[in-house]
Amino acid sequence: MNLPSFNTLSNPFKALIIVPTFVFSLFLSTLLTSCSSPISYDIRFDNVAYDAENRKTVVSAIDPSVENKIKELTDAITELGPDVDRNEAQFVAREAVLFPKVLANTYRLVFPPNTQNVLVNSGQRERGLCYHWAKDMTDHIVVGRTFNTLTLQRAVANQGRNFEHNVLTVAAKGKGIKDAYILDAWRHSSSLYWVKTSEDPDYDWKKYFPRTYKVNPIETVSRKAY
Repeated sequence: MNLPSFNTLSNPFKALIIVPTFVFSLFLSTLLTSCSSPISYDIRFDNVAYDAENRKTVVSAIDPSVENKIKELTDAITELGPDVDRNEAQFVAREAVLFPKVLANTYRLVFPPNTQNVLVNSGQRERGLCYHWAKDMTDHIVVGRTFNTLTLQRAVANQGRNFEHNVLTVAAKGKGIKDAYILDAWRHSSSLYWVKTSEDPDYDWKKYFPRTYKVNPIETVSRKAY
């Protein structure tokens, strides 16, 4: 069984739900980004769950491509430094790849990501903005855990300006944002995107510092400090 299970309407050309608020949200999404698609669909994963007692993502089956992605990320994190422990790297890689699928179900995620943003900002979804992904991944992977060979911290690009973006990063112990990989689950709607911060073509990453966000004119819910 493949790990992703996308629930769409039976006719893909009817994937637009014709109700005024949703059509308006899609219209705003198209205006906000040239990468937005006029067709949106729900993203759901039927075979993932969260083990709260052990703080671990549980899957009933892993698609070989997802398993290979975990291995590749494990290798990349291990190669961040000569002293990086592979077990720590493997844990971070596994949860960074799989836990976003739990969050997708929790967020009632919609593709493309900017459509989810519009739904959140218009009050139709509670979470799913990039800083929600960054915070929830940090809370799960980092908070309350000890890593002897890795440094995990949040990073931000364009903080407080247009096109702000937030992610979790991983580096070798003692290294900073410039020597880290970003772990970005927002950009590809829960399918983890990872790349060296210095090699990301879209953003100039810096260490994140909490701040309070003002409400934008099109927003009906406030963005709080996280």
